Amino acid sequence: MLMPKRVKWRKQMRGRMKGKAYRGAEIAFGEYGLQALEPGWVTARQIEAARRAIVREMKRRGKIWVRIFPDKPYTRKPPETRMGNGKGNVEYYVAVVKPGRIMFEIAGLPEDAAMRALQLAQYKFSIKTRIVTRHEMGEQA
Repeated sequence: MLMPKRVKWRKQMRGRMKGKAYRGAEIAFGEYGLQALEPGWVTARQIEAARRAIVREMKRRGKIWVRIFPDKPYTRKPPETRMGNGKGNVEYYVAVVKPGRIMFEIAGLPEDAAMRALQLAQYKFSIKTRIVTRHEMGEQA
């Protein structure tokens, strides 16, 4: 499971997810990418499940890049606990994803195999995503 090696502060505030992603919104490494269409928190488990789905479909061909990292701690209080007594314990880590962010990139596969692999990854996320290609984004290959 992805998580930070060490953090300066154990617990974080929730924050806001206003606006679009300007950083990480271009395909930088591969030929095909998976782009977020709405804001949300993507858990480390979802990232790992999507990565495994892509790797299994790729069948040891091509290369994959994971462009998001879960560095935000998600805290939760135990069930049936009264209010007060401070903030809950860290349960897992999430990646903050804004619309436009490229989450995964793959290269070195035929187009149909790449589309199928990214489509399998789409099912693992709780946010809407779309599959984009490098030439579709207006870049020179």
